[in-house]
This record gives sequence, C-alpha cells and structure tokens, in this order.
Amino acid sequence: MAKKRPQTKAERPQLSDAEIPVVGAREPCPCGSGRRYKACHGRAAAHAVTELVHRPFEGLPGECDWVALRELVPAATAELTLKDGLPADVPSVTLATVLPMAWPALRRDDGSVLLGLQNDTASGDLSRDLADTLQRALKAAPGTPVQGRRAPTDGPRLQDVLDLSAPLEPVVHSGFEFWVPDAENATPEVTASLERANAAAIPTARLTGVDAAYWCETPEKNHLRWVMPHPEEQLLDALARLHAAGRSHLGEGTRLVGSFRAHGVIVPVWDLPSGVTADDVEKPATEFAERLAAALAVTEPLTVDERKARGGLTNRQVTLS
Repeated sequence: MAKKRPQTKAERPQLSDAEIPVVGAREPCPCGSGRRYKACHGRAAAHAVTELVHRPFEGLPGECDWVALRELVPAATAELTLKDGLPADVPSVTLATVLPMAWPALRRDDGSVLLGLQNDTASGDLSRDLADTLQRALKAAPGTPVQGRRAPTDGPRLQDVLDLSAPLEPVVHSGFEFWVPDAENATPEVTASLERANAAAIPTARLTGVDAAYWCETPEKNHLRWVMPHPEEQLLDALARLHAAGRSHLGEGTRLVGSFRAHGVIVPVWDLPSGVTADDVEKPATEFAERLAAALAVTEPLTVDERKARGGLTNRQVTLS
C-alpha cells in the first residue's frame, strides 16, 4: 500500500475581526481555522452583541448632551475634535443627531464628515460602534455614505479617538437643512428624506443657564427634559425630598411628572403649560438647580412622605436604553 503523503496547509491570508463575515453558527469559520463559526469568531461576535455597556458616553465631555442628542433631540449638531487631529483631506468632523436615510455617517463632497448618532448599532457598546463608523468615514471617498457593520471587539471607543479636553457644544436646529450645503441640488432621495424629517421634527431648544436641559413643544403641552449626571439613587432621593416639600416645580402650572433612564443616567421630565417657552423656564431651571444641589447634599434617611414621593417617581420611570 502506498504511504499517505503528509498534508500541508496552504498559507491563508490573515483577516481582522471586522473583515470576517457573519455565517451560520455550524458553518466553518471564514477565518480558515477549521472550527465551526460559533466556536471561533462567532463566539466573540455573540459576546460583543450581548454585552451591554450601560453608560457608553461616560468620560466624554458633555456626556449628558451626548445622551440628549441620542435620545431626545430631533435636529442638532456639534463639532468634534479628534485626539490626533484631522487628516489633511478632512476639513471637519460634525456629530449629527440623524442623517439622510438614517446613514451611520456621510463623507461630503468637500471631504468633511457627518457622524450620525441616532442609529441602530451592531453591538452592546455604542461608543465602540460610533468610533468604528467615524474611523471608516475619515477614509471613505468624498460624496459617499458609510454603512453600519459589526465593529471589531478590540477596536477603539470614542473615548480613545476624541480629544477629551475639547468641550461638546451642541447647536439645536429647527430642521435638517444642515444635511446638505445646497438643498436645491440635492438628490430626490435626500430631498424626500429631508421633507419627511422636517415634518416630524418637534420644536426643541437647549437651555443656556443649566447643562443638558432641553425644552420641547408639543400640541397639548410643552416639556422640559433635563439629563443629569448624578448617581441614580442619590438623584432620586434628592428629587423625592424636593417633591415632598412642594419644591420640585419650575414655576406656576409646571409639574415634575417622572423620568427616563437612558444610557446610564437619569432624565427628569416636567410638564409645562403650552404658553411656557424656553426663555420662560430659564430662570426657574437655574433656581431649581440650586435647590437640587442642596437636596443632593442631604444624607439623612428619607421621611415617610419622601419615600412615598420617591415611589411615585420611580413608578413613572421609563428606560429608553
């Protein structure tokens, strides 16, 4: 009998995690390891999808504004500063709440980059997904959108690529005209998307006297939604103390009605009469911030009335993410 010749394995090109496509769990892994996908790169992919980072913007300047622009504000932009500076062919990088056709990012004809914040992401770490999209947008051909993908599990996060000494300064817009520098020459698809977005946008304004507080106008009543960075339990105790004392309002006819939980922080919400504008609530919000600071400093246990107020607030809490 002829002897079996030893088999030799051909050299396979090394692929990064991001280059390995997703296949069926029982299929051979595309990396060429010979193992099934679920036991090879599929394991890391599944881990990345299921491992949720509850506070993805922690450590970024303006964390609460990041949360607001992700969850609450229809149309806004903010200039981003990169830690290593801009590439020579990229004049600017701008964070945007949403982009045409819900693109994750867009490299404009002039080379500038728009990074969309309100998008579905492939993993449980929103910061890593956004950083991956941003890095690919910096290298994309001018005039092209950047599609979403599964980011490498060991890829950088926003905290790694942005200049953490540069403040985030959101600019709220009445519509989405910032999408295109010349709306008259936009493609029919972008024009249609722009019209739909403008029709659905709720009038919104950012207060100037306090951080990350956003007024919005709705047909029946107006609201103030204020993203706060304080630890949840401490903040809820402070709000309960003020609520029980009748000091949680923002002026006549206003009412603290509950809160959202979004990306690891709490967003108290007030109902405002329809006639109350953003300018009208500036002074009451500043005064409330002073009352809240004093309540946050209290360490005594809650009274019976305060515990009852706290229960009412937590019962009306909704988790957005």
